[in-house]
Amino acid sequence: MTNNSITAIPGIRVGHAHDEDAATGCTVILTEKGAVAGVDQRGGAPGTRETDALQPAHLVSKVHAVMLAGGSAFGLDAAGGAMRYLEERKVGLNVGVARVPIVPAAILFDLGIGSAKRRPDAEMGYQACQNAGADEPAQGNAGAGMGATVGKLLGMGQAVKGGIGNALVDAGGGVKVGALIAVNTFGDVIDPNSGEIVAGVRSMKKGPVKIGKGMFADSLQLMRTAAGRSVMGLAQGSNTVIGVVATNAQLDKEGATKVAAMASNGLARCLRPANTMLDGDTIFALSSGRKKADVSIVGAFAAEAVVQAVLNALQAARGLAGVPSLHDLR
Repeated sequence: MTNNSITAIPGIRVGHAHDEDAATGCTVILTEKGAVAGVDQRGGAPGTRETDALQPAHLVSKVHAVMLAGGSAFGLDAAGGAMRYLEERKVGLNVGVARVPIVPAAILFDLGIGSAKRRPDAEMGYQACQNAGADEPAQGNAGAGMGATVGKLLGMGQAVKGGIGNALVDAGGGVKVGALIAVNTFGDVIDPNSGEIVAGVRSMKKGPVKIGKGMFADSLQLMRTAAGRSVMGLAQGSNTVIGVVATNAQLDKEGATKVAAMASNGLARCLRPANTMLDGDTIFALSSGRKKADVSIVGAFAAEAVVQAVLNALQAARGLAGVPSLHDLR
């Protein structure tokens, strides 16, 4: 069976764990042999862990896992479970007296759906590691995408179910780039090929806001109106798109950081608006291969993989906790 996901990259395994009733979860990307990593954090409301260690001027050269989680800042606890899992397997940075697993993490806000009292924790993070494998990971309502939603300018009542998506692209010369993205955006998801809104704020047939000709309102047009500006607070803190791109190309930390930045351009192509003060958008980049490649080529195709993963997440998602999916709206 063909693997068209990030786990087609050598050394990458992915595991989901979630609580469907609480509408939250986490996803671990395991790189137990170590992967050179970079990060690009553009959103104005981030929730992250160990991202400073990935800066090119800092000591750490490789990571052993990346954790993506719901639960807002509470969900950062899930990384502790991955650290325990890796330490038990003697995986980590050798500091003489111990091996310290390096597990950067990023979270999204999903407390507005399901139960706000049950969040990803260390036990769930450990479970995600136990579930990790090299098969193509589940998409839609899985892991960190379980409680993801999109189009929240008018509040959760007009939102659409988001999720987590995979993609793999061929960059030529044997180089591949995979992406795994949890889509939980404030605004709309756009198909960059057609410019059409794929998912976003559902149009209101009645009431003070009547923007958009089809199923979805246009968030940018809505933000121009007095009514739209007055409800901006409804989306406060309820967003963030997080994910990982990985490649079999050989990169150093500077190269991985550049690839992460170029991959983030994929979000700008398919999310409108992207990187707002209401989002904590964060993309990690991992290099676990030996293929020689130009950094700009890898970054260009990383952005393509991100776009495909975002669109796949919306197509795979299913309605949950009263929030309809695209399938429900057709």
